[in-house]
Amino acid sequence: MLRIEEIKNAIEQLPEVEFKELRRWFLEKDWKKWDKEIEKDSQNGKLDFLIEEALKEKKKGTLKSL
Repeated sequence: MLRIEEIKNAIEQLPEVEFKELRRWFLEKDWKKWDKEIEKDSQNGKLDFLIEEALKEKKKGTLKSL
């Protein structure tokens, strides 16, 4: 765990501009990973329940438009 502590300490020493750049990079990396997971789950049918739920709500007339 020493390595993580060293990274944390290095991050805390960054100037604000570099910290913002690192934060932006990290968030983009995280969102790309999340997008891949969602795409994989969608392809594997793990999100089909959402479509089914929306179709049921539409049939009942309770589907809200955005």
